[in-house]
Amino acid sequence: MMKKLLFSVVLCSAMIAFTGCKEETTTKRSVREYNAMILHVTSRKLSSTFSATIRGKQDVDIRPKVQGYITDIRVKEGSIVHKDQTLFVIDQVPYQAALATAEANVDVAKAQVDAAELSANSKEMLFEEKIISDFDLRMARTNLASAKAQLAQAKANELTASNNLSYTLVKSPVDGVVGTLPFRVGTLVSPSDATPMTSVSDNSEMYVYFSMSESQVLSLKRLHGELENALQELPMVELQLSDGTIYSEKGRIEAISGIIDPTTGSVTLRAKFPNKKRLLISGGSGTIILPHRQDGCVVIPQHATFEVQDKVYAYKVENGVAKARIIGVFEISNGKEYIVESGLIEGDTIVVEGIGLLRDDTPIKIKEFVEAKK
Repeated sequence: MMKKLLFSVVLCSAMIAFTGCKEETTTKRSVREYNAMILHVTSRKLSSTFSATIRGKQDVDIRPKVQGYITDIRVKEGSIVHKDQTLFVIDQVPYQAALATAEANVDVAKAQVDAAELSANSKEMLFEEKIISDFDLRMARTNLASAKAQLAQAKANELTASNNLSYTLVKSPVDGVVGTLPFRVGTLVSPSDATPMTSVSDNSEMYVYFSMSESQVLSLKRLHGELENALQELPMVELQLSDGTIYSEKGRIEAISGIIDPTTGSVTLRAKFPNKKRLLISGGSGTIILPHRQDGCVVIPQHATFEVQDKVYAYKVENGVAKARIIGVFEISNGKEYIVESGLIEGDTIVVEGIGLLRDDTPIKIKEFVEAKK
């Protein structure tokens, strides 16, 4: 009996020792090695993007100054036109007749002035010889003044008729490109029409309008002082077109509105781009890319992070243990890095590989320290 009891005690002791060794071996084997990175302060070139609308340097609605039927359209949609080039012709016949009538009225008024002058001169001589009274002389002078006033009025009517006739030739006020042509020959047009006959866009240079938030504008003011100074300090900007390509020419921001739109809380800015090849079209859309440099920031690779429910995490190494930390980040346009805004600071160590295999509070061993990109 004693032998059996002694054998049982020895057997249990052996099993306990074996189990302890096995757990110790398993624990040692579970500590895996990972590459890590020590965070340092650095600088990065960044870019901010803003939705934008493209407008010609001068977009002019073409409207008739006189009423009439269109008799000729001398341009096509998209045609390049020059200043004072005729775009439309409005029926000239009634205005030619009105001018002829006005010219005839001027001739009649001139004849009346000549007759009144002869009468007044004659009355002057008769008054000096005391043949007529002072009343008769004053009446003659009044008739002359009246005839001259009628002549002036006739000349004014002639000028109006001449201008109206010239307005039947609807001309472009600027160099540019013709827009749509909503009217056709035979259409009755008038100055009161809500729809313009067409538009002409001066697109030798294009204005690109975009908006910044109030906080972004305040940051510019804090950085540069007055907005006029900010305009001089801001870098050249790029324009991404609606098809995703970058416009070949760079532009410069040349105007910032001094008024905040109360409905959107934003401020409008205007950038000017050259358009020698006329690739940019008024009315188009795009994205303004504003480059800037951020100094004194902590940058981590995106592959060193993971997301859970729209929150970004990184594994911070503390005393040989990987601990998941929620971090605030700003994505850099290169698509490979984040600027850390919160959750990590300079000097922290993070895991930069095998993130998908890690779990919170996992003991790890650092295999190699990876240098951050300068």
